[in-house]
Amino acid sequence: MTATALQQTRAAERPGYRLRHAARMEWIKLRSLRSTTWILAAGLVVTIALGTVAGLNTSDPKGDVTSNVLSGVIFGQLLLGVLGVLVMSSEYSSGTIRATLAAIPRRPLVLAGKAVVFGTVALVAGEVATFGSFLAGTAALRSSVPQPSLSDPAVLRAVVLTGAYLALIALIGLGIGAIVRHSAAAVTTLVGGLFVLPLVIGAGSHTVGQFMPELIVGNSLAAVRPVKDFGMSPWLELGIVALYAVVLLGVGRALLVRRDA
Repeated sequence: MTATALQQTRAAERPGYRLRHAARMEWIKLRSLRSTTWILAAGLVVTIALGTVAGLNTSDPKGDVTSNVLSGVIFGQLLLGVLGVLVMSSEYSSGTIRATLAAIPRRPLVLAGKAVVFGTVALVAGEVATFGSFLAGTAALRSSVPQPSLSDPAVLRAVVLTGAYLALIALIGLGIGAIVRHSAAAVTTLVGGLFVLPLVIGAGSHTVGQFMPELIVGNSLAAVRPVKDFGMSPWLELGIVALYAVVLLGVGRALLVRRDA
């Protein structure tokens, strides 16, 4: 048997790539980038620091203290969303996407691997950020303000769902990165969707505001007593944000199949 025939035989016998292979490759790439570590660390520090400051400035004993000390997620979602964009778009700007697709030609599998790995990392980071923000913020409360406790199911729900929200925003960023591919344009789209659009559309209508991620987290997910104009349950509101992530990732998947690398 010639060397060429032997190589072809071995290639035919080699098992095809699966999701676990794509996820392993993405995990190696993700943890080897210093920017990932720095952005995640900055997000954790700033979110917890803002929660502490919010706790120090909380003076109303009858207000929603939990929502106040979790207010730092407004900044944390920006960092995780931008990181999600860069996980996808940076490969196109640097040209490393060619090596990625040479190793795993199935582009939807590449995106799935990124979503699984980065989504898991973002979920862990999001929960650490929200629990850290809650604990630091409540520790900084004045003696005249009652401290909420994680033993209260409503408080625990608010903290956990807010951490899950951060992970979904990270996946939304990943989806936008897969659609737009250009880092600056994708980040602009993300910021516009998270912060500008709610001001333009949601501020004047609570009905529309129930479908805006930034308003959802502040008025429903992070709130022990959700704003009454937000008639849907926090779990359903989280499902709306999850739907955004699924739709954007789905569109990104479809465009990856059609476009050239």
